[in-house]
Amino acid sequence: MSRNISYSALALRVKTSGQSNREAWFLTAEEGLIRATVFGGPKSRLRSQVTQYHEGELWIYHDPVKDSRKVSDFAVQSWRPGIRELWERTMAASAVAETILLSQGGGGHWPLAKKLAGEVLDALNGASAGACARMAVYFLWHWAGILGIQPDLSYCAACEAKQEGIIWYSPRKEALFCETCSDNEETRLRLVPGAQLWLKRIETLPAADL
Repeated sequence: MSRNISYSALALRVKTSGQSNREAWFLTAEEGLIRATVFGGPKSRLRSQVTQYHEGELWIYHDPVKDSRKVSDFAVQSWRPGIRELWERTMAASAVAETILLSQGGGGHWPLAKKLAGEVLDALNGASAGACARMAVYFLWHWAGILGIQPDLSYCAACEAKQEGIIWYSPRKEALFCETCSDNEETRLRLVPGAQLWLKRIETLPAADL
């Protein structure tokens, strides 16, 4: 069995490991999250290619005895240099990457998760400062759908009455409630009708159109 495996991958995080190596975390369409070592000094071609938010075809050498992985090559197809040119873009892109890492890469829906992340990062690459926050919310809303935890905007989670007017989201219960059923907790989020309409609209809207 070959120890060299290729993936369609997106680099989510890259950190220094030792004096000259790096540890990289990728979201792949084939196996979800993968962590691998990048060997080479500052002038290494591979080191410059394996950079956060780069996307392309990744080759990994897997040693089954040590259960270790190292990056053999990375043919970058999407570089996205614009993300680092604006603070708001960087913060929104970082939120995307960390959310994916902390939620285990989408819970098995890897091709869909990678597609969504790539679309949002492409949009952020040239986004205005004002659009970056909207794109972050766009990603989080769609990501909740991938994980199966996206709240229903149409009905109250308690009384199941049709939602009209202001509704409240409870982070503790991870659900939406009408004014009557909502607990008076400090962390609840108020959603006015305009926000509800916007969330419904972005369910079928491409990230680039925000």
